[in-house]
Amino acid sequence: MIRRVLIANRGEIAVRVIRACREMGIESVAVYSDADAGALHVTLADRAVGIGPAPAAESYLHIPRIVAAARTAGADAVHPGYGFLSENASFARACAEAGLVFVGPPPEALARMGSKIEARRVAERAGVPVVPGGVPDDQSDAALRRIAQSAGFPVLLKPAAGGGGIGMKVVRDGSALAEAAAQARREAAAAFGDATLYLERLIERPRHIEIQILADAHGNVVHLFERECSLQRRHQKVLEESPSTAVTPALRGRLGEAAVMIARAAGYQNAGTAEFLVDGSGDDARFYFLEMNARLQVEHPVTEAVTGIDLVQAQLRIASGEQLPWSQDALSQRGHAIEVRIYAEDPQHDYLPQAGTLLLYREPSMPGIRIDSGVREGATIPVHYDPLIAKLTASGETREAARQRVIAALNQFPILGVVTNGGFLGEVLRHPRFVSGDLDTHFLDREHAALVASLAGDPPDVVRAIADVLSRSDLPAAAPSGAVDPWDALRTTESSGAGGSTAESIRRPDPGLAGREPSARPGPGVSGSDTPS
Repeated sequence: MIRRVLIANRGEIAVRVIRACREMGIESVAVYSDADAGALHVTLADRAVGIGPAPAAESYLHIPRIVAAARTAGADAVHPGYGFLSENASFARACAEAGLVFVGPPPEALARMGSKIEARRVAERAGVPVVPGGVPDDQSDAALRRIAQSAGFPVLLKPAAGGGGIGMKVVRDGSALAEAAAQARREAAAAFGDATLYLERLIERPRHIEIQILADAHGNVVHLFERECSLQRRHQKVLEESPSTAVTPALRGRLGEAAVMIARAAGYQNAGTAEFLVDGSGDDARFYFLEMNARLQVEHPVTEAVTGIDLVQAQLRIASGEQLPWSQDALSQRGHAIEVRIYAEDPQHDYLPQAGTLLLYREPSMPGIRIDSGVREGATIPVHYDPLIAKLTASGETREAARQRVIAALNQFPILGVVTNGGFLGEVLRHPRFVSGDLDTHFLDREHAALVASLAGDPPDVVRAIADVLSRSDLPAAAPSGAVDPWDALRTTESSGAGGSTAESIRRPDPGLAGREPSARPGPGVSGSDTPS
């Protein structure tokens, strides 16, 4: 049995794993960079070990330091979370060599499925359809052109390593192929250290559907149904839901069977996700294997909400050598769940990442609402990592009930100090095409102008008033928690007449408060991102 787990990650996923460990009676060990010394995951863990400077390459991506931290803390297992080293076969191998249980797939399966090219070959050998295309052996422009002509234009150039849309290029005719390939190679080499490319036919309006799987070391593999992940910006997901409005029971069965076949063919163990592009909807829809994420997904709360299964605890039990306790027939979806990712970013300026201090951060507490976050009021959103603030998941008996709950929760989730996408997410959820379930991976690109138009203009008076109060130096003494409640401060302001506020102009936040703050300040770009697609 695992008794002490080091979590080789940060932020909300580190907090998530800590809480799962606590329920199982397993001790948790946090690691932290200099920038995260006061972070929530450090406070919550049973133990914490510093691993170096803020840049991820010198801390969260530094394999020797993380392995040394595990040894120092007396851990017997390492959970990699998602992003960072979670799909790094060398890290999994280093853990095994140090006598540490890696809570994830074996190094061989990681290496096999971590390469999009090899994963494609595994799917083909398993008899699962892949997008028409191929991998040129010599990586020359001429070889790429031959594959493109065989697949048919338009095509999509993709790096063999990495993800998140980095290095991906749409090529609509042969004349643009050489230039696009040169640019894709440069970007892939800089981001992943590997300039290898492959090519697929471009499917113009696909849905992005993924299937969660669990596999133990005893040959048992099950799928936990689908997640709809079509709402993406820059190839990064921002909203996920289950079930998908495009997936019928028959299609769900075919997708699930394909995911299990791929996992078996890859010799896979632990939690993973097979991703597919789906062309059309209903029983006759065609689907193509895209890639496999050999780790826990950011959007795993959606599956947990509709199946009732704790995926992190399942990971830990599988890593401990236990057999899966469920047969496929015993698993089912119940109700509907929608997750939105609240980022420190500016949707009105090409989703520019933000950095700064959370002057106000109050999570909603409502029926059917789950918040996964690694921050608290007063925390700093640093420039070094992905700007994810929180994930908000709503569940309900129907899709409409879940949709309304997300909107209501966003309206009661005030965040000040950085610009967020909260208001933008509210507009997405109200859009007629989202309401009807008419989605594809280009939805946000096509509808972006209309969605941000409603965010333009001056911020609400209440936001200005709160920001004014928070900037004052004569606030009452802080409560024992160290936080001043702006609502109480505003009431004091009203009674004294200071600040020019009136009772009529002060209202609690309304739709889209988060994301339209006058006190927000743009931050520099983000490097060392810890949130994958």
